[in-house]
Amino acid sequence: MTERHRLRSLLTFVQLNGIIPIRTQPLFLLNLLASPLSFLFFIFIVSRGALIQYGVMGGMVLTMLSVGTGLQSDLTHYRHDLKFQDVVVASPVEAPIYVAGMALSELVYSLPAIAVFVLIFVAAGWATVTNVLVVAGVLVLVWAFACALAFTLATYFQDVRETFLFSPLISLGLTVIPPVYYPITYLPAWAQTAALFSPTTYAAELVQASVGLVALPFATEVRDWIVLVAFVVGLLLLAAVKARWQEP
Repeated sequence: MTERHRLRSLLTFVQLNGIIPIRTQPLFLLNLLASPLSFLFFIFIVSRGALIQYGVMGGMVLTMLSVGTGLQSDLTHYRHDLKFQDVVVASPVEAPIYVAGMALSELVYSLPAIAVFVLIFVAAGWATVTNVLVVAGVLVLVWAFACALAFTLATYFQDVRETFLFSPLISLGLTVIPPVYYPITYLPAWAQTAALFSPTTYAAELVQASVGLVALPFATEVRDWIVLVAFVVGLLLLAAVKARWQEP
């Protein structure tokens, strides 16, 4: 394939799974916003607004993670119910183009939900050039590792209903138990150690530090970036090695 055809294929997948669903079923956007806004509302009520910044920053992370977990359902549906992946395999389109296009489609699909949190972030006066760059970088990395994990899992699912089992477990393990919506210091010592096994812990620390919610030493910030990038690279390599592009 030429670069022109690769770009055209990429944009076709973005339109197919990102733009068209927004235009035809806008209520899907409310579903995407439901979990992060519910957490934000609960945190606001319980803390009487004291932890609202944690809720906004956590909502951004959760939304980007939901993009990835949602990808596994879409890929499984296209693969088994519509047999669309078989068509792609038989075409000149390479696997990385298909995966990248579908991942970008989920990102485009989530932009209205992200925009809600961005508006709150800006309206509250928390946005600076540095903060925006840090938050954007972290969210892109969260999106990347979530999509890589989702693609790998989707190639092993035999029914779209299996994704309904794994998606809540992934969300629980990556956004509820880790300190995404609250400071890590709220956890007991053993739980703080356990939280270090989740990539969202490092993402949350970085976005929380960017708005001054937590004070991180420079060495800790560097460690968080390195670990987050390592998770992305590791999951991408796992997808490249273990994902099943064709049916066995």
